[in-house]
Amino acid sequence: MQVAACVKWVDLRPEVDRVHGTVRSVGGPGGAGWGISEADRAAVEVALQLGAVWSAPVAVVCAGPVGAEPVLRELLAAGVDRVVRVDTGADQPSHAAAVELAAVLSAGQLGADVVVCGDHSADRGSGTVPAFLAHHLGAAQALGLVRVEPVAGGRVRAVRRLDGGRREVLEAAVPMVLSVEGSVAELRRAPLAATLASGGREVEVRPGRPAHHVEPPRTRPWRPPPRVVPAPAGDHALDRVVQLTGALVERNPPRTVELAPAAAAREILDQLRTWGYLGADGE
Repeated sequence: MQVAACVKWVDLRPEVDRVHGTVRSVGGPGGAGWGISEADRAAVEVALQLGAVWSAPVAVVCAGPVGAEPVLRELLAAGVDRVVRVDTGADQPSHAAAVELAAVLSAGQLGADVVVCGDHSADRGSGTVPAFLAHHLGAAQALGLVRVEPVAGGRVRAVRRLDGGRREVLEAAVPMVLSVEGSVAELRRAPLAATLASGGREVEVRPGRPAHHVEPPRTRPWRPPPRVVPAPAGDHALDRVVQLTGALVERNPPRTVELAPAAAAREILDQLRTWGYLGADGE
């Protein structure tokens, strides 16, 4: 049995522009504001608890730059048996990070039977990496957990949060991928002797794939493109103002249309052309 936890190196205190919502990191990936989220710390603690019950070694796999290694050594001091850093940039998209992590967790390398992740990262917060990992590893997935209890035979009983204050009780067997909320567990404090000794511990490094430039996610409200409208005509300013505002133009009342998906898409495109947001060729 091999238990592993996945963590991500992120900016924990970014600056957010109050006008258009752009997120900006204060310092580089090695700055004081960078680290691993509370959800990822809870994932490490859950992995340590599972490893103690099953007498299984525990590994931590981190996607991040070299600046993450001091924190990874702290995890070694807390009781983790092995840490592996996948050398990737801090802006790696979720699906690409999942591919890198799955390659290390696969049977050819770590051979992890149980993978524990935080339910979301502190940068994008999409919560998709655990699901991507379960897909690439061919494992069962239990996501968004608020409680994890190990049982005999390499199984876990977990409680999952649902909408409306409801809960779902799950039971999963290896191989499995679990994602936990930050409130599930608090990472244990490392002993002083182990902390001092961890400074010389080895952090294994796996090369990441070359980064590909991707369009940054839109963080501003969507605005339709401007329309070209004719200049108002009229001898008097009032006539031109009335024409600009459309105060005397008869307007179509709102309507509800129920159509098949293909017909609904055509109806939407026709309406956008009517409003002037699309040309005749759809652009």
